[in-house]
Amino acid sequence: MLVVEDDADLGYAVAAALRGAGLAVDLVGDIPAADEAVLISPYACVVFDRMLPSGDSVDYVAARRRGGWDTPVLFLTARDSVADRVAGFEHGGDDYLVKPFAVAELVARVLSLGRRSLTTGPPAAPVLRVVDLEIDVPRRQVRRAGVLLTLTAKEFAVLELLANHAGEVVSRTTLIEHCWDAMAEPMSNVVDVLVRQLRRKLGGPQLIHTVRGAGYLLGQDPAAPAYG
Repeated sequence: MLVVEDDADLGYAVAAALRGAGLAVDLVGDIPAADEAVLISPYACVVFDRMLPSGDSVDYVAARRRGGWDTPVLFLTARDSVADRVAGFEHGGDDYLVKPFAVAELVARVLSLGRRSLTTGPPAAPVLRVVDLEIDVPRRQVRRAGVLLTLTAKEFAVLELLANHAGEVVSRTTLIEHCWDAMAEPMSNVVDVLVRQLRRKLGGPQLIHTVRGAGYLLGQDPAAPAYG
């Protein structure tokens, strides 16, 4: 996710709330920085403050929409008139939340928008099932063989991404891009450490398999030599 907010305190608070929900969040303070960020990273959702030092973000979003940019956008602003809200939607916004706002509502709205672009093809199922693993996405609950498991927000995010690509290899780079923010070091072992934690919590038989030199695969072990 990308948050574009020039009020540093509010920006940090919004980013912290979204990270607490297991999302990877980048934070910038103006339109030029946002433009550079969206050109580099395929964000699942962008949260824009409307009035920024370089102008109204609805104009920027409208211009990007004309160029084919389809990333979901939520406008977060103190401008609460009907005309302002209508302008936000007419210029390409997908949602509009007026300050002051409830953090829980913000997180719920961003999660809803973000799910639209996390996967290609048909929308992700609300409940993902892989062998005897069940992931209830809306309730953010995971069960293995019917037993409810306790996962951290980051563990849930990684497991959900793997489940959306069950039976496919997901690279470490893809996991970092979707589940960590720009501060994560691509060559670090954060993914390996978290996968070890997930394996321990999921128990046996093992469902997350290492594909050497490629990444990880969630599913039943095909007993091929390449898997560990």
